[in-house]
This record gives sequence, structure tokens and C-alpha cells, in this order.
Amino acid sequence: MAVDVAVSREAGDWADDAEWLAERAALAALTVTYDEDEGPAELSVVLADDALVHRLNREYRGKDKPTNVLSFALTEAEEPEVDEDAPILLGDVILAWETVAREAAEQGKTPSDHMSHLVVHGVLHLLGYDHETDDEAEEMEQLEVQVLETLGIADPYAATRLPPGAPNMDEPPDR
Repeated sequence: MAVDVAVSREAGDWADDAEWLAERAALAALTVTYDEDEGPAELSVVLADDALVHRLNREYRGKDKPTNVLSFALTEAEEPEVDEDAPILLGDVILAWETVAREAAEQGKTPSDHMSHLVVHGVLHLLGYDHETDDEAEEMEQLEVQVLETLGIADPYAATRLPPGAPNMDEPPDR
């Protein structure tokens, strides 16, 4: 696969192998979802902290709080004309250390597994996947689970998913 993943550590108390884990997760997501016929591509993953993500979330999304991951897809913006042999710039995935660590602890996951999941989630956003509707969310979650399985990471949605045939208690019963 002709995709370059650049990982940088800007802030936060990330594990020593965080860059490797982030690159591995991004490449796994791309292996499952990226069409190589589109040509070579590049993306970046930034390991940051809550302060940086809070600032970016406020400036670019109008939300005055940190979040676990932000994705800035460059393919959505107007791009200047470039050499057709140049790689496609997919965008940036930015993670917030404190939020990722807190969520991992709350959810009983290792920080590395949760970080890997969020990188996969962010890369899928760069490729145009979203979760605005139930159908979009289901498709994105299935892809995330598929990618994470290739990394040996358990389904992060298993605890909230209904078993087959179980009644949905959020909906009224059929009468």
C-alpha cells in the first residue's frame, strides 16, 4: 500500500510505543478501506493533550471543550492543483491524551487499545465515513470492529450492543 502515515508527539504523557501503535492502527484502517486505485496518499496522526484539542475544537468546530479525537479531512477542502503523481493528502487525526486515558479507565480498556480504536475512527472520518445517522453509525462501527479485529483488539461496542433477538428497551413494545 502506498500510504505514508506521519505520527508526531506534540504533548501528553503517551506511552513509549504510542507512535508505533498509532501508525499501525492507521495503516490497518487504510488496508480495509482505502482504494489503492486512487493512488498514493498521506495522512498525519498527532498525539496531543486536552489543551491543544480543546483549542482546535473551539476554533474549528465551535465546541468549547476537549474531545478524544478530531479529524480534519483535507479532501473535503478545495485543494490547489498538484502534480497528479503527488500523494493525496487525506488529512490529520489528532488525539487528546487526558481524555483518551480517562475514557480508557472508565471503559475498562487499556489506553493503547482505546487510542488505537480512536485512530481507526479518525482515519475512517478522513475517508468520508460518518455517524450522523443510525445507518452511517452502524456501517462505521462495523468497519471499526473489522479493523480492530485485525489488530487483536476486542469489539469496543460489544458492551452496548443488543444480543440477537433481544428486545430494544429504548423502543415501545409491538402491540
